[in-house]
Amino acid sequence: MNWDYLKGKFIVLDGPDGSGKSTQVRLLADFLGQRAIETVLCRDPGGTDIGEQIRAILLDNKNTEISVRCETLLYMASRSQLYDQVIKPALAAGKCVICDRWVCSTYAYQAIGGQAGAEWVLNLAEASLERSWADLTIIIDVSAEDGLKRVGSKPDRMESKSVTFHQQVRQGYLNLAKRREDFTVISGGGSVQDVHERIREVIERYAHSG
Repeated sequence: MNWDYLKGKFIVLDGPDGSGKSTQVRLLADFLGQRAIETVLCRDPGGTDIGEQIRAILLDNKNTEISVRCETLLYMASRSQLYDQVIKPALAAGKCVICDRWVCSTYAYQAIGGQAGAEWVLNLAEASLERSWADLTIIIDVSAEDGLKRVGSKPDRMESKSVTFHQQVRQGYLNLAKRREDFTVISGGGSVQDVHERIREVIERYAHSG
């Protein structure tokens, strides 16, 4: 296995609310660390002082009047800062960056769920970001119903949206994955360890390809 192939690679874990991304990001970092791969973890939106301020605006339940286009622009702004300040320097230093969400989230939530339009969002990403896509994106797939059951007792503004919205979000992820060869979809069902094992299999195949 060529684990060194993962040095300087950008890996994204994404998926609907309740898919367990944040937990899996940490488990993947531990797994790679045991193989002497230095990792940098980040979350989108957020991951920088500026990004965390934007995240607070985006997820605050009080901000019910925010339009989907404003929402989309704020996500891209946070993402641009995260890439320039954290991701790009880490990749240049040969570290493996593992990010919780990326452009695929905005495609699913704003373009499809929010009906902002797929091509508008994708074109905006190209205009806003030095790099729109990771080297490898793993989508952890769960149904809207199952995902929302896993959300805590205090859902944020996006988690509080309707089941229908979240069903559209899930379909957005699946449709985008069909368009991109650098995406892999795995089931988010079963235990945390079950999902981790599926992610490990994807990572091992990717490392072997190098």
